[in-house]
Order: sequence, then C-alpha cells, then structure tokens
Amino acid sequence: MEPIDPVYGTATLLLIAAGAVALLLILIMVLKLHAFVSLVLVSLVTAIVVGFDLADIPDVLLYGFADTLGSVALLVAFGVMLGRLLEVTGGAQVLADTLINRFGEKRAPFALGVAALLFGFPIFFDAGLVVFLPIILTVARRFGGSLLYYALPAAGGFAAMHAIVPPHPGPVAAAQQINADIGLTLLVGLPIAVLAWYVGVYLVSKVLAARVDVQLTDVVFGKIEDGTDDADGEGDGQHRLGQRPPAFGTVLALLLIPLVLISCDTVLDTLVAAGTLEEGTGWVDFLGLLGQTPIALLITVLVAILVLGRPNASMAQVSSILDGALGPICAIILITGAGGMFGGVLELSGIGAALSSSLSDLGFSLILQAFVIATLLRVAQGSATVALTTTGGLIAGPAAEANLGEVHLTLLVVAIAAGATVLSHVNDSGFWLVSRFFGMDEKTTLKTWTVMETTLGVSAFAIAAILWVVL
Repeated sequence: MEPIDPVYGTATLLLIAAGAVALLLILIMVLKLHAFVSLVLVSLVTAIVVGFDLADIPDVLLYGFADTLGSVALLVAFGVMLGRLLEVTGGAQVLADTLINRFGEKRAPFALGVAALLFGFPIFFDAGLVVFLPIILTVARRFGGSLLYYALPAAGGFAAMHAIVPPHPGPVAAAQQINADIGLTLLVGLPIAVLAWYVGVYLVSKVLAARVDVQLTDVVFGKIEDGTDDADGEGDGQHRLGQRPPAFGTVLALLLIPLVLISCDTVLDTLVAAGTLEEGTGWVDFLGLLGQTPIALLITVLVAILVLGRPNASMAQVSSILDGALGPICAIILITGAGGMFGGVLELSGIGAALSSSLSDLGFSLILQAFVIATLLRVAQGSATVALTTTGGLIAGPAAEANLGEVHLTLLVVAIAAGATVLSHVNDSGFWLVSRFFGMDEKTTLKTWTVMETTLGVSAFAIAAILWVVL
C-alpha cells in the first residue's frame, strides 16, 4: 500500500503520533491491558484519527501486521525449535562452556558480543538473535546476575551490523540512493560499527545491567537446563536427550549452516546489484532460495533433528519437544506483529512524507542533516528501513550538489544508518521482539533496549562526524 495524502499538517500528524504512543503506554503500563490488545486498539484509533477511509482501515491494519508476521513468524518458530534441541541435548551448554573456557567468566559478555558481531555480518538482526538465544540464556543461567549483562552485548552486536554494515539491505539502499560505493561503505562502516558497539553497547550494557536486574526468562524454552542434575552442581553429563552432549564441533557446524546459506544469498544479492552477476540465472536463483532466512533455518532444523534428535530419541519424542518449544512463542509472534501494525499505520498515514518535506532544508551541515532527518523519521514511524530509504532520497540531491568524495559519501550513509537506529520504542516491531525474548516489561525495555539503541546510534554518528571533519 502507498501512504495517503496527509489530511493534516506535519505538526498535527506529529501530535497524533505522540498521542498514540502516550495512549499505548497508558493502556499497557498503567491500566495493565494486554500488549497485543493495546497495540491493535491504538492502531485502530490512530487509523481513524489520521483520516483513513473507514472501508480501507482493515487493509491498513493488515499491512504492517501481515508484513511483520511474514518476516518474523517463520524465523522465530524455526529458531526456537533449533534452540530447544540445542538446550535439551546439551549443545547450548557445550557452546557456553567452550566460550567461558576460552575467554573466562568476566569476559563472557564481551565474547558473546564479539560472536554476535561475527555472525551478524551476513545475518539479519532478528534471525541472529533467535539463533543465539539459547547460548545467551545458558551463559546467564550459569553465572547469574542480571540477564542484561549477556543479552545486551549480543543483541547490540547484531543491531550494529544490521544497521550500519553492507551487505545488509538498509545501508545498501542508502548507499545506492546517494551513489556511494558499497564496497567502500563496507570498509568504512565495519570498523565504525565495531567501535560504536564497544562504546555504545558493551560499555553501556555494564552500566544498565548493574542498575536493572532482569531475571532469566523461561518464556521461550520453559525451564532452562544447565546440564547439572545433582545438589553439588557438578552434574554427570546427563541431559534430557542422550547420555552425552554433542561435540563442540558438531554444534558449531550446525550454527554455521544458516550463516553460510544466508551469506551466499547476501553476497549474491550484492553481486547482482553491482551488475557482476545476472539476475534470473538458475544457479543464482537456487542459491538465493536456500539463503532466504526461513529456508536456511528450516534446513538447519532438519539437520538438527537428524544430528541431535534422532540418535537419542524417537521421532515422536523429538516432535513432542518441538511442540513444547512452539507453544510459548505465540504471544511473542502476535505482539511483534501488532507492533508492526502500529508502525505500519503511522507509515501509511503520510507522516513520513509530511515530515520529510518540512525537513528538506534544515540549513546546517549535511552529515548532521542526514542524522537528524533519519532520527526524526525513525521516532515518528518506527521503521528503521523506511527512515533509511526516505532519508537517503532526501539527502541524495544535496549530496550530489556538494560534490562529495567517496569517503564522505560513505560517512553520510553511516550517519543516516545511525539516525535510523536510535530510540527504538513501541512503534518498532524489534522493540517487542527484544522485550518478549528477554522477558522484560515495556518500562524496563524502554530503560534498557531503547537507551542502548540510542547510545549505539549516537556513537556511530559521533565517529562518522569526527571523520567527516578530519578527512
């Protein structure tokens, strides 16, 4: 669907959006109405207030809801199946133990974050997070303390790579719009993303975790197994499936399957966009199909069933385990979809177009314009992708007139991505995914995830701005 022509001016639309967010927070945090019901209700009210034709409102509500469910439901379902198999066979514990033995207890959060940065290079934020979830929870179970010590560095690693570094679609789209070189954007964006993660995520997560105690969640996997079954905590290696946990190499290879498959699709898309490969070639399309996130995770789950499940249990037992993993995630999927519905209503309301037209000439430095425009669009309608692409289109003209060099064009892409990262809140489906995966209520998620996303974006922009002046 296309956004409607705004019925109201930009200021009025912004007030409507702010009022909708305030109403949603009141319903959830004050009146304690269920988040799914609250999101659908506020989406409906907002659609009516902004002036959609009443006959079109069902389609408007389904636009964001269906789009979000289409991308989230399959990967969350396959992801928790994989995670459950890793957990009940001891695979997650093997990964956690190896991680701790290599880096030590004190460096476990740092190690999780570095691993997320590596895995996050080709994998989208939500796919990476759902695959890493059993590892995060297992490490947190072993050492105790606030879950945020382990969750934020890993989630922030995936967020940093997804937002800033090609070949992820957001920075690629922005680079194409302003004619920045994608390869150079990768070379410049990668060290900026890593440094911004360290400052804006890792260091900040220590402060947040010390102040906010989030207990280990059982919403996804039920009771998290720690591999022990006796009073002294040493255990005897017994797990719910099999006598011995799988080898570290087996578990690592299993996790590398989606990484390799999705990487192939990501690289192929980049080569097709660059004109190196021709779209429509049979083998290109086939590898691209295997690399689609739901297909890659489906293949990984099938391999996990064969490698982890069937040697230790009957297919009926394995199916029962997978059924147990799917039950608790219904609420996560529905709430995340409803978050996408709310963001979709704001997107189709025309607020982006109205805000863009009023921000097209802010009268200050081009890199600051890019960051501010992307930030305001992100806050107003929730979607980082929309903020990236819209800002890229707005900045393309001034960037061409400024006759910028290649490095400055890539820094402009980073500034746009940084602005599209900050202030993730209730109109962002990712906000609800993180909230439910880590068992946090809305207030806690605002105090932690929203703050961390903001410090990540601001850190990335600060680095880009310094390089803009120096180079």
